[in-house]
Amino acid sequence: MIWFALTLLAFALGVVLQLHLQSRPLLRTLLNPTLLATVLVGIVLLLTRTSYDTYTRATEPISAFLAPAVVALAVPLYRLRGLLARQWRALLLGGAAGTLAGVALDTLLPRALGLSPDVQRALATAPATSPVALQLADITGATPALAATLAVLSGLLGALILPAFLTRLGVRHPLARGIALGAVAHGIGTARAREEGELTGAASSIGMGLAALVVTLVVAARG
Repeated sequence: MIWFALTLLAFALGVVLQLHLQSRPLLRTLLNPTLLATVLVGIVLLLTRTSYDTYTRATEPISAFLAPAVVALAVPLYRLRGLLARQWRALLLGGAAGTLAGVALDTLLPRALGLSPDVQRALATAPATSPVALQLADITGATPALAATLAVLSGLLGALILPAFLTRLGVRHPLARGIALGAVAHGIGTARAREEGELTGAASSIGMGLAALVVTLVVAARG
């Protein structure tokens, strides 16, 4: 019960801080509620030497809402289905290309850096959203907790860095920004994309779904 309450309080703290930092976009981005909650809870876990399994069991009620939350992201898809259907080629190619680039980077870079085989297997599914990475861990042989954690970290970093990077590149079309955020930063990126508008959020939902599909196909092809 303590870990359940601590997780909710840490996330609520992030939401409150973001609401009070509307005029300071950099701080507002850095104090993403998911990132803040992850860091705070992680510090407490380390200080109390609590195992990840203990924390996972204590927060199962929160985890149970993860899958329905992902499904709920499809609501904007239905609302904007006409417009999105007309742009399906660009969305499909953009999402698939972005995901494959992420898969290639997460495969080649760990090998080049000489990371352990377990980390390499876990990173192979990091471009997919954490529920999918968790399921694919059984196929790749990765540690489920590590695979899910790396997927979440991938989403956090993508949601923090990618919006500013896209703006610097001059990418301002909501469909382009949305598909990139969804393909790279999954559910967290989609939540960030929805802050930019409904169309960006809908495109991000497509990008997240495509990423899950592409990563699953790549893992299946590797056998």
